[in-house]
Amino acid sequence: MTSTDIAPGGTTGRGTRMKRMVGVALAALLAVGVVLAVVLGPRIGRDDPGAGSGNGAGAAGATTSGLRTVRGAVGSEKEAFFRDATVRQAFARHGLDVQVTPVGSRDIAAMTDLDTYDFAFPSSVPAADRIRRAGKSKGTYSPFFSPIAVASYRPIVDVLRRQGIVTSGPGGAQTISMAKYYALAQKGTRWDQIPGNDAYPAGKNVLITTTDVRRSNSAAMYLALTSYVANGGRVVPSSTAAAQVVPKVSPLFLDQGYVGGSSEGPFEDYLSAGMGKTPMVLIYESQFLDRQIRKDGSITPDMVLLYPTPDVLSKHTLVALGDTGSQVGRLLTSDPELVRAAARYGFRPQQRAVLTSVLKEAGVAPPPDLVDVIEPPTYEVLESLITGVEKLYG
Repeated sequence: MTSTDIAPGGTTGRGTRMKRMVGVALAALLAVGVVLAVVLGPRIGRDDPGAGSGNGAGAAGATTSGLRTVRGAVGSEKEAFFRDATVRQAFARHGLDVQVTPVGSRDIAAMTDLDTYDFAFPSSVPAADRIRRAGKSKGTYSPFFSPIAVASYRPIVDVLRRQGIVTSGPGGAQTISMAKYYALAQKGTRWDQIPGNDAYPAGKNVLITTTDVRRSNSAAMYLALTSYVANGGRVVPSSTAAAQVVPKVSPLFLDQGYVGGSSEGPFEDYLSAGMGKTPMVLIYESQFLDRQIRKDGSITPDMVLLYPTPDVLSKHTLVALGDTGSQVGRLLTSDPELVRAAARYGFRPQQRAVLTSVLKEAGVAPPPDLVDVIEPPTYEVLESLITGVEKLYG
């Protein structure tokens, strides 16, 4: 045995090999740490819910990717739009990383922690006006809107047409008279009681399926519309008048049974379950157009979109709560790529020709120009109507 075979302290050559193995392992761990730092580093401050939080003027925060984080509370029907890769890239070209939290429009208007957001984007003017009047607004923007519509099926339309409830409007659009529908529904008429109805002889009431009026903006817009009809063709002007109207319109909601809070729920039932479950469902026009543009096969030839007369618009109104929120509002209104993206999701942008172009490329007929359109009640009166119906749920 030579001196090179024995390590200091009497250890054999195995000790030397062990040190070398430890060194290699440490080097490998160091390399892994470097890789993780490179991959995860840009996400720090973007995925952290607390990053960039603060008051309305300073909720936006810089990220290590060089983009400025902008946070918004938006109606749930716009969540897919904001998460679209094209939309995110368009904002990124302007230095913005727009992150959204889906919240019901009624809940957005009632939120007490809006200081953590840079903009609020409800789906109705009354909710936006409530936020604006709370003194938090740095400007409002209305980049696009969507009419309320009723999705149905040709056999149902034929039955209602014979009753004079559905007619053909300008440009071939199918319209549903809300006054005649209301008169039928108010009496509690069942489908099997309609003379000559062999297509859908169901023993349930003639009712348009909606979402939960206590939670959903689309149902609130339907309440605005039906309260107008029940009030003799006039917008309900006050909370006192609302108390008189609530008993007239509440059966339209209460007699439906259980309904969900998201506008996607009833529409998905319409697409998948057929007319047996939902012969008529209240939706946003944008939902129907979106599926037609996608060409995913979900809209079949026997599906028909009906436009209420009168109708009411869901006017998506962004309330800026900070400077970056104002930038988002301006870009949604004017940036060509963002305007086109909104049209691809079926919304009607201010630049009507963009939607026409998108629909033409998809081989979809353009929607009609609506003439008979009413305004919803003020936020306070609409709240009185909603809470009035809410109390009757028991």
